[in-house]
Amino acid sequence: MTISADTKETSLFIDGNWKPAASGETFAVIDPATGEVTAEVANAGEKDVDIAVASALEAFHDGRWTSIPPLERGRILRQVADLIRKNNMELAQLMTRENGMPMNMAMFVEIPMAADAFDFYASLVVQPKGETLPFSLSGAPPHHMTWTMKEPIGVAGLITPWNFPLLMPTWKVAPALSAGCTAVLKPAPETPLTALKLAELCKEAGVPDGVLHVLTGKDELGKALVSHPDVPKISFTGETATGRQIMASAAPYIKRVSLELGGKSPNIIFDDADLEDAAKSALFGIFYNSGQVCQAGSRILVQRSVYDQFTEALVKQAKKLKVGPGSNMGNDLGPVISKEQYDKISDYIQIGQEEGATLLAGGGTPEDAGDGYFIEPTVFGDVSPTMRIAQEEIFGPLASVIPFDDDDEAVRIANDTIYGLAAAVWTRDIKRGLRMAQRVKSGTLWINTYQVLTPTAPFGGFKQSGIGRDLGTESLNAYLETKSVFADLNDRPMTLF
Repeated sequence: MTISADTKETSLFIDGNWKPAASGETFAVIDPATGEVTAEVANAGEKDVDIAVASALEAFHDGRWTSIPPLERGRILRQVADLIRKNNMELAQLMTRENGMPMNMAMFVEIPMAADAFDFYASLVVQPKGETLPFSLSGAPPHHMTWTMKEPIGVAGLITPWNFPLLMPTWKVAPALSAGCTAVLKPAPETPLTALKLAELCKEAGVPDGVLHVLTGKDELGKALVSHPDVPKISFTGETATGRQIMASAAPYIKRVSLELGGKSPNIIFDDADLEDAAKSALFGIFYNSGQVCQAGSRILVQRSVYDQFTEALVKQAKKLKVGPGSNMGNDLGPVISKEQYDKISDYIQIGQEEGATLLAGGGTPEDAGDGYFIEPTVFGDVSPTMRIAQEEIFGPLASVIPFDDDDEAVRIANDTIYGLAAAVWTRDIKRGLRMAQRVKSGTLWINTYQVLTPTAPFGGFKQSGIGRDLGTESLNAYLETKSVFADLNDRPMTLF
């Protein structure tokens, strides 16, 4: 089977083949731009998890992936990157169809970043290496050697969200395979088609059968994968509440868990910043992908002396953004992912007004956008840091603009949240920017920019925004175990008896 933009039904990808769910059940994938069913996808269950994990475990133990010379494995991963670029248009169409993302964003942002991630981890296949250490033990004979070895952890369970249907799976599959693990990927039920296409491209690139599996299904599927005794590593991106449940389910098995969770990121604008650039970047920071971004700059903190000037510029530009189907290359924002998400965001717009914030832009549904789940870019002013719209992750196109007086107050407001995923600082004073980088508690901090990421730098959060990191060498190390080896080179072994 070939996954394409015209695919109407799909199967599970197990052991390099397309198979129906053991139960025969399917579920519908909805186009958020129309609300219509766009595909029927196999609904995997516990039995399918058992089959896929058993295959992945066999592939791990028989060495069909790790026995391939590292440079050759690197070439295979680079071939995946090349195929992602080659299939740019088809992947973008799939993402727009199941996620609603505007085609231009899919083609020029998400897909290139996904390909770059495979290229980066292809370069790291020779990275898992130990080190020789000095041997030091009081009273022991002198002739010993000590060194460490890095070994892949085994079968990795990878669970990804719907907001970036290609990028999120890529951020987990690429380092897992680079480390030598085998993997079972569970994409979000809203966006399974792109993940299945990624599996197809991996097979075409030369990834051996059984090394990567893709199971599509609902929440029960994720629970079965997390609690499977033969899956020692779980990597999850999604809501903080779900992350807590995963930690609890993984605890009886002492699984290695990486969690990239929610955020309520502050974008701090000082009075010495270039306000025009800051406003444009703040627009991208919160409204990119219709605000459905974990690191979205949803709290815009503005120094009081330029609050009115900045807010006026932000609102003026927000009102110019075009909302509509992602298939129209001229649209800036597509729909939000589902009716459930649409209702949640609409509720928060009502809550913001009831709390006393001033609705400056948006707040409704564009008249000419279509029948899907469209919401206007929404800006609230006069927001207090304690309001729900300033504390709770909304995951939609809603910005809260909060005034502050000085650096200390900006830091207090920025850090006054359970989250710590990302933050940004806008200032012409580099010393001030670097001081803020030291004081703001976040896994990523941008100075005079926003949403800029590279596969070479780790990404993840402080506090309840998660544990562990995606990207960078830190992500690779999360799929590896460290083994210490000791060798006694003396004529007789050391003994106390």
